[in-house]
Amino acid sequence: MEEDLFQLRQLPVVKFRRTGESSRSEEDAVSGEHEVQIEGVQTALERVELEDGGTVPKEFANPTDDTFMVEDAVEAIGFGKFQWKLSILTGLAWMADAMEMMILSILAPQLHCEWRLPTWQVALLTSVVFVGMMSSSTLWGNISDQYGRKTGLKISVLWTLYYGILSGFAPIYNWILVLRGLVGFGIGGVPQSVTLYAEFLPMKARAKCILLIEVFWAIGSVFEVLLAVFVMPTLGWRWLLILSALPLLLFAILCFWLPESARYDVLSGNQEKAIATLKRIASENGAPMPLGKLIISRQEDRGKMRDLFTPQFRWTTLLLWFIWFSNAFSYYGLVLLTTELFQAGDICSISSRRKAVKAKCSLGCEYLTEKDYIDLLWTTLSEFPGVLVTLWIIDRIGRKKTMALSFLVFSLCSLLLFLCVGRKVLTVLLFIARAFISGGFQAAYVYTPEVYPTATRALGLGTCSGVARVGALITPFIAQVMLESSVYLTLVVYSGCCLLAALASCLLPIETKGRGLQESTHREWGQEMFGRGVPRSNSGSQG
Repeated sequence: MEEDLFQLRQLPVVKFRRTGESSRSEEDAVSGEHEVQIEGVQTALERVELEDGGTVPKEFANPTDDTFMVEDAVEAIGFGKFQWKLSILTGLAWMADAMEMMILSILAPQLHCEWRLPTWQVALLTSVVFVGMMSSSTLWGNISDQYGRKTGLKISVLWTLYYGILSGFAPIYNWILVLRGLVGFGIGGVPQSVTLYAEFLPMKARAKCILLIEVFWAIGSVFEVLLAVFVMPTLGWRWLLILSALPLLLFAILCFWLPESARYDVLSGNQEKAIATLKRIASENGAPMPLGKLIISRQEDRGKMRDLFTPQFRWTTLLLWFIWFSNAFSYYGLVLLTTELFQAGDICSISSRRKAVKAKCSLGCEYLTEKDYIDLLWTTLSEFPGVLVTLWIIDRIGRKKTMALSFLVFSLCSLLLFLCVGRKVLTVLLFIARAFISGGFQAAYVYTPEVYPTATRALGLGTCSGVARVGALITPFIAQVMLESSVYLTLVVYSGCCLLAALASCLLPIETKGRGLQESTHREWGQEMFGRGVPRSNSGSQG
């Protein structure tokens, strides 16, 4: 008997939790559980600490109690067939966005010659698209937070498709100016596809998947150039505008398959719809659903601008706005500078060439040649190395350091352009600079949806995208107008801007590598991953 009692003392504490509707005493109702306490055995739960940036162990994806959150379900179900389908669908939206942007560099010189437009009207045709994107980005983010990610994305895609095709029938300049502005207004909502996409991805795969989606941008740009090579000489620019809407048309057709974000449904109080979506993902992936009841954290005041400036997110929002501004300012500025530098051969000969060449008539024009299209193609291909480099480092050194490194390398390459290097070295420097600044852009697309809670995630991404368009609007005045007076001052502006952006990246208060997405603005950042079997390191002792 004594030996049996001794063995019993060695057993761990066993806890029985009541679930279901079985009858229980008043004492049970207070505690909610029965405990078998054995003298001499420690009853406190052991704290589990995560290493910095470490992923949540899989055993915590499905908690031991009878409740779970969307984050738990997404982690437990994992990456599978559903996410592959969603990747392709999101990629189509990005292809369409890239094609609508690339078409500006093809359409402008064609209309300049065909309609005998002055230079300022050609420039306005490009600027009006950015104005449309800038003015609508915040609106689309607000719609996506208020009425759902799927709703906002579908409306913006259908809007862009309609006015994109309609612009192919524009009879005069004023019509195409208005229609391209409306196309830009619709394109402002395309980044919301990243919001929807990120909310269905498990933590471990999120960064890699969002970066790989950026490959569709490069594919879309390349496809647009190849399409122009075959269409422009035979069918003309009107058919190019119409055929460029094909990815949008395909996306609109496949939209019926696209589910609403389960995170959004939970936040809007639609528990049944969220569970149905999660079951559908689990079924397609061949994975089991977590057991228990889904926790609802309903929040009515979603998509409010003031939530971006709470003490918790104020500093993050301001720093991200500057980072996104610098990304677009430097990226599009480099695209414009590349043509100027290639034509001059090197930096040192630009000023002398400017003085020697007489001012051209504003109505003088040249159609794009096959060589021009090849140059466009090679310039676009430089985006692929940027994706690969960012993909390799973002989960190793973190989001903040990846953005900082991208800006620093761009600044270094810009400063090296001060040297009178030959054409080959110039090409290498420009390609490295473009690869890293595009990589910085991609890292920002990974970080921004991760840092904001579900209640303001779409709005946060939308405002950042809108501020980026301001940078795209300003950069022609630096890369083209300032370049006329001072080449070196132009390079200093771009280099200095990116150095400040690198500092801003380091000053961001939150590193999102290896962390779950926050659901509600009423919770502390990262509370979904901490405190559910994985206590925070700075929390009090457990009793």
